[in-house]
Amino acid sequence: MIDVLLLAVVLLLAVGAGFSAYKARAIEQAYPNIGELTDIGGLRMNALHLPRPATADLPPLIFIHGASGNLRDQFEAFADPLAGRAEMLFVDRPGHGYSERGGAENALPSGQADAIARLMEKRGIESAIIVGHSFGGAIAAAFGMRHPDKTIGLLFLAPATHPWPGGIDWYYTLAAMPVFGWLFTHLLVMPIGLRRVESGTLGVFSPNERPADYIEKTAPELVLRPRTFRNNAADVANLFAYVSAQAPRYREITAPTVIITGDSDDIVMEELHSRGLARDIVGAELVTIRHIGHKPDYAATDVVIAAMEHLAGQSRDLQALAQEAEARLASHKASLSTAAAPSPQAVTGS
Repeated sequence: MIDVLLLAVVLLLAVGAGFSAYKARAIEQAYPNIGELTDIGGLRMNALHLPRPATADLPPLIFIHGASGNLRDQFEAFADPLAGRAEMLFVDRPGHGYSERGGAENALPSGQADAIARLMEKRGIESAIIVGHSFGGAIAAAFGMRHPDKTIGLLFLAPATHPWPGGIDWYYTLAAMPVFGWLFTHLLVMPIGLRRVESGTLGVFSPNERPADYIEKTAPELVLRPRTFRNNAADVANLFAYVSAQAPRYREITAPTVIITGDSDDIVMEELHSRGLARDIVGAELVTIRHIGHKPDYAATDVVIAAMEHLAGQSRDLQALAQEAEARLASHKASLSTAAAPSPQAVTGS
């Protein structure tokens, strides 16, 4: 009886691991690498590099994606609107997308910031405006502290940079565990995750609309690959202790800084993180946009680009532009509500 039970467990493990491996290969075939791997010493880091165009009016821009993401997320938001204006580097953070993980230091924002700095050197980028979304905000802050000579300016988008009340989602804790984490990521993450991609991405954009082709273009399923999910979970699991220790040091940041956040962000608490950064970094400008959730990079791309221009020394009234974005979003929401409302004829049956 014990032998039969053991055999059943082994078969279950084999089937689960086999399914995850099969789907991981299928995801990589559906979303092949659009960047280029560069050996930066200790790991090969993946990035999509757009060289400086002759028409550039902005300094180089480095884009750092958030948790569960990859370089396609920021590429889809900014590559076209900024075409012809700047050299751009969209990075897969260590252990994400198609970048290798490297050493244990890359499980912390400080290690990932150092990796990005080495990648810049390999790509011949002396300094840049560093753009960090969500988890990428913690890396942007670390970059500003550790590599001020490479930092023209810092742009934080719905950042995660300060300690917060409560914990993290259970699946991050489980996935980061030594043995159970391996089993969880190889057996259950793929089937569960594939069913949650639609609702999960809608939730990240809420209360704003998610672009209809967002999943197709940004490949969020890449994070479901077992090794990538484990790396992602380790990043998130380490974040609280890291920012608790590092947040008091943000006053060391001297680079010009802009923080853009929404007042309806259900993923990251803007009152802790964004307002905390504005308090801690001398001279930082906080731009809070009403009616926006966790994705100002998509919901208010024009304001974000204006912030890049501002950091480059151009005159931009970011607060006025934020108000224009608020009015635009409110008008769009009202038009959607009107379109969704039943006509009087439908209500009365006439």
